[in-house]
Amino acid sequence: MIIFQYLNMKIVLSLFISLIVASTQLGAVSTLDLPDIGDSTGALLSPEYERRLGQAFLNHIRRHTPILDDPEVETYIQSIGYRLVSNSDNNVQQFTFFVINDTLINAFAAPGGIVGINAGVVLNSSNESELAGVMAHEVVHVTQKHMARSAEAQSRMSVPMMAAMLGAILVATQNPEAGQAAIVAIQGGSAQAQINFTRANEQEADRIGMQLLERSGFNPRGMPGFFEKLQKQSRYFAQAPEFLRTHPLTTNRIADSKARAEVYPVNMKFTESASYDFIKAKLLVLTHKDPEKAVEFFEHKIKNEVFLIKPAALSYGHALALSAAGDNGRARAQMQALLNTDKENSSFLLAAADIEMKAGDFQKAYAYYDTLMNLYPDYRPVILNYSEALLQGGEPGKARDILKHYAKYNTPDIAYYNYLTRAEEEAGNPVEAGIANAEYYYLTGETRVAVERLRYILQQRNIYPDYYQEERIQARLEFYQQDLELERVMLDR
Repeated sequence: MIIFQYLNMKIVLSLFISLIVASTQLGAVSTLDLPDIGDSTGALLSPEYERRLGQAFLNHIRRHTPILDDPEVETYIQSIGYRLVSNSDNNVQQFTFFVINDTLINAFAAPGGIVGINAGVVLNSSNESELAGVMAHEVVHVTQKHMARSAEAQSRMSVPMMAAMLGAILVATQNPEAGQAAIVAIQGGSAQAQINFTRANEQEADRIGMQLLERSGFNPRGMPGFFEKLQKQSRYFAQAPEFLRTHPLTTNRIADSKARAEVYPVNMKFTESASYDFIKAKLLVLTHKDPEKAVEFFEHKIKNEVFLIKPAALSYGHALALSAAGDNGRARAQMQALLNTDKENSSFLLAAADIEMKAGDFQKAYAYYDTLMNLYPDYRPVILNYSEALLQGGEPGKARDILKHYAKYNTPDIAYYNYLTRAEEEAGNPVEAGIANAEYYYLTGETRVAVERLRYILQQRNIYPDYYQEERIQARLEFYQQDLELERVMLDR
């Protein structure tokens, strides 16, 4: 686990490992009792245990942390993450990537393939390879099982206990005083030994992460480039003991990463997405608490020709800021000018549709979405945004049809089931709405609630599932109940 700018993260992480040492002997469930062939971490965190731990941790984050739910931003970050994972040595591990609405530079990894980054990572990067460098580092923490290795020789913890501790680590990043107090409770020798071990993990994540960047077609120099930015921004912590730093940025570490990058040819070819600058501009708007301030920010940049991103992306961000501030007329004109230069740009079309929605012109918004559906029929942001527009426009049946067609060829996620629940309910299909709602709760880690939701459908006298619906409900109930039983065994042992 890694947090780039907070002092106290490694302190609390050390406390977490120390608590593992002192915890009651609680066993994790192993799916198979296989002979040891060299990697003993699976004995501590079995794949199933790790999956559940990650799910519980992510559920905790959703309740206590402002996660950005913009489909376009989510999908972009996931595309980089999956590109890296597909080129890793452990590409069967499931991952979940998400963005937290915070402008501080912050990134972390947790068991179960959970990787979160703050919006500040994107905003403070200069190019997509720097952003990918941060994400590659975190992916390696997961694929190399650093969290499991950190606790390998220690006692096992139950899923809720470990998830709560991981959640406490994340929450504590917002409170440096809590982190300072935590270090007092840790015996110096144990804490320092764990910190030293974590440094070794950081070095391994740097080394393998850079290889992963090159394999994935990014510029390996993105990693040392971002490290140098971190060093400039961490001058405030320059006099702090190195063991207190959550991500110690020594001169040697930066020099080592730069030396590794020099192995690759200066003129090597790499591929960066054209979406990077537009996502960065969008995040500049989303992270501004005051839309009027966002408008002023972009107008200042344009007036003074301060183009830290592409001029088109700056104009795009300005249009989004105008729309957020309620100036739909100017926003529409600005976006139309951009569409005249690139009529198939998905970011422009999505923004144009959203502007029309805010202006109350549903038919114009639908026209933009129809264009998007023809150009990008399986693009998740199009499906979810169009569904939202249709629901707002009183067409839940069409929203349901679009969602169900999407699910035939793509894996549904939490956002999908949230929209499908609304669409089915508003279309007058309470049974289907309940089934979708149960899937939503299951994916959020609330398996017991999912079971209760399905049982509720069967117990209602004014809701009559047909034969096929009842068979589906019974099948999912059996699956959920097996999952609950496994969860009970894992928690009780």
